[in-house]
Amino acid sequence: MTSLFKDIFTYHHHFNQKLIEEFRMHGANLPDRSFPLFCHMLNAHQIWNARILKVEEYGVQQQHALEQCALIDETNYTTTLNILETIDPESVITYRTSKGQPFSNSVRDILFHAANHTTHHRGQIISDFRQAGIPPLVTDYIFYLRK
Repeated sequence: MTSLFKDIFTYHHHFNQKLIEEFRMHGANLPDRSFPLFCHMLNAHQIWNARILKVEEYGVQQQHALEQCALIDETNYTTTLNILETIDPESVITYRTSKGQPFSNSVRDILFHAANHTTHHRGQIISDFRQAGIPPLVTDYIFYLRK
């Protein structure tokens, strides 16, 4: 299972870095929601890592300068790999949601959620590229594996 998660988060990291390049080239032509959505996607990954590690979390809708996004994504990625190497995926983490509600979930379930959340929002951003008439990245996992 750890190997699969490493593959999935490596895939996400690869395309997050590619999206940052695309935002540099086309950001001004995208809908207003696109970049804040990308920031939210990075924030959520950081938040879930922080909940596992019990460290300070970003704000859910916190905005970042584009120049910061590559570093945030890199930090998210390396932190997740560290979690996968050092924490039992079956261990249960107790945390509070952004609304203060207490919950508990396994590290495995949290990481699956974080990966799925990234896929969902990246799909929305890719749709924004299409709507703006900009050829979007092909981000399908199977195409990524074929390279």
